[in-house]
Amino acid sequence: MRLPPITPADLSADQVPLFEAMRAGVAAKYNAFVTARADGAMLGPWNAWLHDPELGQAFWTVTQAMTKARRIPDGPRQIAILVTGAHFAAAYETYAHGAVAASMHGMSERRLAALAAGERPDDLDDDEAVAHDVAKALLRGGVLPDPLYALAISRFGQAGTNELIYLVGHYCFVSMTLNGFGIPVPNEADA
Repeated sequence: MRLPPITPADLSADQVPLFEAMRAGVAAKYNAFVTARADGAMLGPWNAWLHDPELGQAFWTVTQAMTKARRIPDGPRQIAILVTGAHFAAAYETYAHGAVAASMHGMSERRLAALAAGERPDDLDDDEAVAHDVAKALLRGGVLPDPLYALAISRFGQAGTNELIYLVGHYCFVSMTLNGFGIPVPNEADA
């Protein structure tokens, strides 16, 4: 880990408002995985964002907007996030959203393993399959193929397709944050 976790007692005046906002937002949404150490220091991308609170606040604002949108069902959302995290081998992302997918959606270990390996699970429903295929196509680079774009529109509508595209882009950014700063899963971070 390249950026040490910051305990609440060690926060600067500029970091306190962001820390409080992220801690409250993360606590309200995530309980399926470890997001902070016992001493209160945040883990995952949130710790990195605290190290640069001016930019971190912008990143947190986008994260909140992506969380609030909810134009596509959560199952396909989790598929797209996991495909993106696996593409970048972002360990914390795969760990965190694997836990969310398992606890909130009953996603099987078999399916999670296939996604972590970069494979397409054979038991996806139609919406999940579209989310998977759109994410994979975007991660390959280039323009999203017209037939796949049209399929996403038919499944999720324009607003849902927009959200899916933004979601993949956002989790590319989160994965880069995790990988760039060498942010491991909590067991390795000595949570």
